[in-house]
Amino acid sequence: QVQLVESGGGLVQPGGSLRLSCAASGIGTDTMGWYRQAPGKQRELVAAITGGGSANYLDSVKGRFTISRDNAKNSVYLQMNSLKSEDTAVYYCNADRVWYGSRWFYNLWGQGTQVTVSS
Repeated sequence: QVQLVESGGGLVQPGGSLRLSCAASGIGTDTMGWYRQAPGKQRELVAAITGGGSANYLDSVKGRFTISRDNAKNSVYLQMNSLKSEDTAVYYCNADRVWYGSRWFYNLWGQGTQVTVSS
């Protein structure tokens, strides 16, 4: 019953924009983030945001991507601008923990959403 649901992936041209969304089914969350994994490569952390709103980013996306959250909706977003072919990957939402019912559930992952940047 506790889960992360992602949306917003798709196909865009280089220089285009896309916004990813992720909603947790619980009533509270702590740090949340976005990871990505391209074929043949290791999974990497793209951006993370604490419950208080402090964010950090992978160097290669700084100035292009913005992570944000809406605590009332238990949601996290990733606005991606000036997309490059190198950004092509499956993007996964992660929550370090989610408050659901009467306990914390730890290290939850979304199902993944494909982002393809190509002309």
